[in-house]
Amino acid sequence: VQLQASGGGLVQAGGSLRLSCAASGRPFSSYGAGWFRQSPGKEREFVAALTWGGRNTFYADSVKGRFTISTDSPENTMYLQMNSLKPEDTAVYFCATSPTGHLGADYYIRAGSYHSWGQGTQLTVSS
Repeated sequence: VQLQASGGGLVQAGGSLRLSCAASGRPFSSYGAGWFRQSPGKEREFVAALTWGGRNTFYADSVKGRFTISTDSPENTMYLQMNSLKPEDTAVYFCATSPTGHLGADYYIRAGSYHSWGQGTQLTVSS
């Protein structure tokens, strides 16, 4: 599967933005999928994930209650709705798919669990 992330940009603190990840090939219902982010000088960090068909969702504590991961009805596009944005959310955001779609949070929080990655989209949150 090829992934194309989009929707990043510049937003003020407290604002909202929605990232999209389009999949070519098999739909997201065939995979587990997630969002990660990376800031300069830092390791890639787990943000959110969902299992096959979006049955279960997982979030990093830093975004819980503010971010929502979802897919559209044909499940060809995955979204990350981000509300109440903070300057520390500034990063390049990556979407990814995992060949396994029925495991728990401990599996999906690890970048090594994913086999396909999008190119990343930059989010900058100004204070």
